[in-house]
Amino acid sequence: MSATPPPVIVLVRPQLGENIGKAARAMLNFGLTEMRLVSPRDGWPNPDAGPAASGADQVLEAAKVYDSVAEATADCAHVYATTVRKRGVTKPVVGPDEAARAIHAAPGRSAILFGPERSGLGTDDVAIARTILTVPINPEFGSLNLAQAVILVAYEWSKGIALAQPPAVDIDPPASQEELDGLIAHLDRLLDQAGYFFPPDRTPTTRRMLRTLLTKPGWDAQEVRTMRGVLSTIDRPRSRD
Repeated sequence: MSATPPPVIVLVRPQLGENIGKAARAMLNFGLTEMRLVSPRDGWPNPDAGPAASGADQVLEAAKVYDSVAEATADCAHVYATTVRKRGVTKPVVGPDEAARAIHAAPGRSAILFGPERSGLGTDDVAIARTILTVPINPEFGSLNLAQAVILVAYEWSKGIALAQPPAVDIDPPASQEELDGLIAHLDRLLDQAGYFFPPDRTPTTRRMLRTLLTKPGWDAQEVRTMRGVLSTIDRPRSRD
Protein backbone atom coordinates (compact mmCIF):
# COMPACT_ATOMS: atom_id res chain seq x y z
CA MET A 1 0.00 0.00 0.00
CA SER A 2 1.43 3.38 -1.01
CA ALA A 3 1.94 5.92 1.81
CA THR A 4 2.03 8.79 -0.69
CA PRO A 5 -1.22 10.78 -0.99
CA PRO A 6 -3.30 9.91 -4.05
CA PRO A 7 -2.83 12.31 -6.95
CA VAL A 8 -5.25 15.15 -7.55
CA ILE A 9 -7.05 15.12 -10.89
CA VAL A 10 -7.26 18.64 -12.30
CA LEU A 11 -9.64 19.27 -15.19
CA VAL A 12 -8.60 22.48 -16.90
CA ARG A 13 -11.44 24.44 -18.50
CA PRO A 14 -13.68 21.39 -19.00
CA GLN A 15 -16.51 22.07 -21.40
CA LEU A 16 -19.31 19.59 -20.72
CA GLY A 17 -20.79 18.62 -17.37
CA GLU A 18 -21.36 15.14 -18.75
CA ASN A 19 -17.63 14.70 -19.32
CA ILE A 20 -16.85 15.89 -15.82
CA GLY A 21 -19.23 13.26 -14.48
CA LYS A 22 -17.65 10.53 -16.60
CA ALA A 23 -14.20 11.57 -15.40
CA ALA A 24 -15.42 11.34 -11.80
CA ARG A 25 -16.69 7.83 -12.47
CA ALA A 26 -13.33 6.85 -13.98
CA MET A 27 -11.51 8.25 -10.95
CA LEU A 28 -13.59 6.46 -8.35
CA ASN A 29 -13.32 3.15 -10.19
CA PHE A 30 -9.63 3.18 -9.35
CA GLY A 31 -9.63 4.80 -5.93
CA LEU A 32 -9.13 8.49 -6.75
CA THR A 33 -11.49 10.95 -5.11
CA GLU A 34 -10.03 14.47 -5.31
CA MET A 35 -11.10 16.43 -8.38
CA ARG A 36 -10.26 20.06 -9.00
CA LEU A 37 -11.83 22.15 -11.75
CA VAL A 38 -10.20 25.15 -13.36
CA SER A 39 -12.72 27.57 -14.87
CA PRO A 40 -15.32 25.05 -16.07
CA ARG A 41 -17.00 26.54 -19.12
CA ASP A 42 -20.58 26.06 -17.94
CA GLY A 43 -19.95 26.83 -14.28
CA TRP A 44 -20.18 24.55 -11.28
CA PRO A 45 -22.12 22.62 -10.09
CA ASN A 46 -23.41 21.33 -13.40
CA PRO A 47 -26.66 19.32 -13.52
CA ASP A 48 -25.34 17.13 -16.35
CA ALA A 49 -22.45 15.80 -14.29
CA GLY A 50 -24.43 13.76 -11.76
CA PRO A 51 -26.17 11.30 -14.11
CA ALA A 52 -22.96 10.73 -16.07
CA ALA A 53 -21.04 9.96 -12.88
CA SER A 54 -23.19 6.84 -12.32
CA GLY A 55 -22.91 6.99 -8.55
CA ALA A 56 -19.53 8.68 -8.14
CA ASP A 57 -21.30 11.52 -6.32
CA GLN A 58 -18.70 11.81 -3.58
CA VAL A 59 -16.13 12.93 -6.15
CA LEU A 60 -18.43 15.57 -7.60
CA GLU A 61 -19.62 16.84 -4.23
CA ALA A 62 -16.05 17.35 -3.03
CA ALA A 63 -14.82 18.93 -6.30
CA LYS A 64 -13.28 22.39 -5.86
CA VAL A 65 -13.22 25.17 -8.43
CA TYR A 66 -10.20 27.39 -9.13
CA ASP A 67 -9.56 30.34 -11.39
CA SER A 68 -6.17 29.19 -12.61
CA VAL A 69 -3.98 26.11 -12.94
CA ALA A 70 -1.42 27.74 -10.64
CA GLU A 71 -4.02 28.05 -7.86
CA ALA A 72 -5.30 24.51 -8.40
CA THR A 73 -1.81 23.03 -8.06
CA ALA A 74 -0.34 25.38 -5.44
CA ASP A 75 -0.12 22.67 -2.75
CA CYS A 76 1.31 20.01 -5.05
CA ALA A 77 4.99 19.15 -5.26
CA HIS A 78 4.70 17.31 -8.58
CA VAL A 79 2.57 18.41 -11.52
CA TYR A 80 2.02 16.30 -14.64
CA ALA A 81 0.51 17.71 -17.83
CA THR A 82 -1.27 15.16 -20.02
CA THR A 83 -0.79 15.93 -23.69
CA VAL A 84 0.03 14.11 -26.91
CA ARG A 85 2.28 16.97 -27.98
CA LYS A 86 5.18 18.71 -26.26
CA ARG A 87 3.95 22.07 -27.58
CA GLY A 88 7.47 23.43 -27.79
CA VAL A 89 8.11 23.02 -24.05
CA THR A 90 11.27 21.11 -23.07
CA LYS A 91 10.33 18.91 -20.12
CA PRO A 92 10.72 15.26 -19.17
CA VAL A 93 8.18 13.04 -20.94
CA VAL A 94 6.81 9.89 -19.28
CA GLY A 95 4.05 7.37 -19.89
CA PRO A 96 1.25 6.54 -17.43
CA ASP A 97 3.14 3.58 -15.94
CA GLU A 98 6.30 5.57 -15.27
CA ALA A 99 4.30 8.49 -13.88
CA ALA A 100 2.40 6.14 -11.55
CA ARG A 101 5.62 4.69 -10.15
CA ALA A 102 7.04 8.17 -9.61
CA ILE A 103 3.88 9.36 -7.84
CA HIS A 104 3.98 6.40 -5.45
CA ALA A 105 7.70 6.84 -4.77
CA ALA A 106 8.01 10.59 -4.42
CA PRO A 107 7.04 12.42 -1.21
CA GLY A 108 4.43 15.15 -1.46
CA ARG A 109 1.22 15.45 -3.38
CA SER A 110 0.98 15.13 -7.15
CA ALA A 111 -1.47 16.74 -9.56
CA ILE A 112 -2.34 15.49 -13.03
CA LEU A 113 -3.67 18.06 -15.48
CA PHE A 114 -6.20 17.25 -18.20
CA GLY A 115 -7.12 19.85 -20.79
CA PRO A 116 -10.38 20.92 -22.42
CA GLU A 117 -12.10 18.30 -24.55
CA ARG A 118 -11.72 20.16 -27.83
CA SER A 119 -8.21 21.58 -27.66
CA GLY A 120 -6.31 19.98 -24.79
CA LEU A 121 -3.94 21.84 -22.52
CA GLY A 122 -2.50 25.14 -23.72
CA THR A 123 1.19 26.01 -23.74
CA ASP A 124 0.83 28.10 -20.59
CA ASP A 125 -0.86 25.18 -18.81
CA VAL A 126 1.92 22.80 -19.78
CA ALA A 127 4.54 25.33 -18.70
CA ILE A 128 3.31 25.07 -15.09
CA ALA A 129 3.86 21.31 -15.03
CA ARG A 130 7.21 19.75 -14.24
CA THR A 131 6.63 16.64 -16.34
CA ILE A 132 4.68 15.81 -19.48
CA LEU A 133 2.56 12.66 -19.31
CA THR A 134 1.69 11.16 -22.67
CA VAL A 135 0.07 7.92 -23.80
CA PRO A 136 1.48 5.92 -26.72
CA ILE A 137 -1.32 6.07 -29.22
CA ASN A 138 -2.09 5.46 -32.88
CA PRO A 139 -0.42 8.38 -34.73
CA GLU A 140 -3.16 8.20 -37.34
CA PHE A 141 -5.89 8.71 -34.72
CA GLY A 142 -4.67 10.34 -31.53
CA SER A 143 -8.08 11.11 -30.08
CA LEU A 144 -8.93 10.20 -26.49
CA ASN A 145 -11.96 11.65 -24.75
CA LEU A 146 -11.57 13.14 -21.30
CA ALA A 147 -12.83 10.14 -19.32
CA GLN A 148 -10.69 7.73 -21.35
CA ALA A 149 -7.58 9.75 -20.60
CA VAL A 150 -8.42 9.90 -16.89
CA ILE A 151 -9.11 6.19 -16.65
CA LEU A 152 -5.81 5.27 -18.31
CA VAL A 153 -3.85 7.31 -15.79
CA ALA A 154 -5.98 6.27 -12.81
CA TYR A 155 -5.67 2.59 -13.69
CA GLU A 156 -1.88 2.75 -13.80
CA TRP A 157 -1.80 4.53 -10.45
CA SER A 158 -4.15 1.95 -8.93
CA LYS A 159 -1.67 -0.85 -9.56
CA GLY A 160 0.32 0.43 -6.61
CA ILE A 161 -2.52 0.14 -4.08
CA ALA A 162 -4.68 -2.66 -2.76
CA LEU A 163 -8.07 -2.42 -4.43
CA ALA A 164 -10.74 -5.03 -3.84
CA GLN A 165 -11.13 -7.57 -6.59
CA PRO A 166 -14.59 -8.48 -7.93
CA PRO A 167 -16.13 -11.25 -5.83
CA ALA A 168 -15.30 -14.75 -6.98
CA VAL A 169 -18.16 -16.78 -8.38
CA ASP A 170 -18.28 -20.46 -7.48
CA ILE A 171 -18.10 -22.74 -10.48
CA ASP A 172 -20.32 -25.80 -10.47
CA PRO A 173 -18.44 -29.11 -10.61
CA PRO A 174 -18.27 -30.79 -14.00
CA ALA A 175 -20.93 -33.29 -14.94
CA SER A 176 -20.19 -36.95 -14.34
CA GLN A 177 -19.48 -39.26 -17.24
CA GLU A 178 -22.79 -41.00 -16.60
CA GLU A 179 -24.67 -37.70 -16.96
CA LEU A 180 -22.86 -36.85 -20.18
CA ASP A 181 -23.47 -40.32 -21.60
CA GLY A 182 -27.16 -39.94 -20.82
CA LEU A 183 -27.26 -36.62 -22.66
CA ILE A 184 -25.42 -38.04 -25.68
CA ALA A 185 -27.68 -41.13 -25.81
CA HIS A 186 -30.77 -38.90 -25.57
CA LEU A 187 -29.60 -36.73 -28.46
CA ASP A 188 -28.53 -39.77 -30.47
CA ARG A 189 -32.01 -41.32 -30.16
CA LEU A 190 -33.76 -38.16 -31.30
CA LEU A 191 -31.43 -37.71 -34.25
CA ASP A 192 -31.85 -41.33 -35.26
CA GLN A 193 -35.64 -40.98 -35.18
CA ALA A 194 -35.39 -37.84 -37.31
CA GLY A 195 -33.25 -39.58 -39.93
CA TYR A 196 -30.23 -37.42 -39.23
CA PHE A 197 -27.66 -40.20 -39.58
CA PHE A 198 -27.35 -40.45 -43.35
CA PRO A 199 -25.69 -41.98 -45.27
CA PRO A 200 -25.29 -45.04 -43.00
CA ASP A 201 -21.58 -45.47 -43.67
CA ARG A 202 -20.96 -42.00 -42.14
CA THR A 203 -22.92 -42.75 -38.97
CA PRO A 204 -19.95 -43.83 -36.76
CA THR A 205 -17.96 -40.73 -37.73
CA THR A 206 -20.91 -38.42 -37.15
CA ARG A 207 -21.65 -39.95 -33.74
CA ARG A 208 -18.00 -39.63 -32.76
CA MET A 209 -18.00 -35.98 -33.78
CA LEU A 210 -21.14 -35.29 -31.74
CA ARG A 211 -19.61 -36.96 -28.70
CA THR A 212 -16.47 -34.87 -29.09
CA LEU A 213 -18.57 -31.73 -29.37
CA LEU A 214 -20.63 -32.50 -26.27
CA THR A 215 -17.70 -33.50 -24.07
CA LYS A 216 -15.34 -30.74 -25.16
CA PRO A 217 -16.69 -27.78 -23.13
CA GLY A 218 -16.70 -29.56 -19.76
CA TRP A 219 -20.42 -29.24 -19.07
CA ASP A 220 -21.52 -28.98 -15.46
CA ALA A 221 -24.46 -30.98 -14.08
CA GLN A 222 -26.94 -28.10 -14.34
CA GLU A 223 -26.05 -27.50 -17.98
CA VAL A 224 -26.57 -31.18 -18.74
CA ARG A 225 -29.99 -31.12 -17.02
CA THR A 226 -30.94 -28.02 -18.98
CA MET A 227 -29.96 -29.61 -22.25
CA ARG A 228 -31.84 -32.80 -21.39
CA GLY A 229 -34.91 -30.66 -20.74
CA VAL A 230 -34.50 -29.07 -24.16
CA LEU A 231 -34.27 -32.45 -25.84
CA SER A 232 -37.24 -33.82 -23.89
CA THR A 233 -39.34 -30.87 -25.02
CA ILE A 234 -38.33 -31.46 -28.63
CA ASP A 235 -39.16 -35.14 -28.21
CA ARG A 236 -42.52 -34.50 -26.56
CA PRO A 237 -43.67 -30.97 -27.39
CA ARG A 238 -45.86 -29.35 -24.76
CA SER A 239 -49.36 -28.37 -25.75
CA ARG A 240 -49.72 -24.66 -26.45
CA ASP A 241 -53.35 -24.66 -25.30
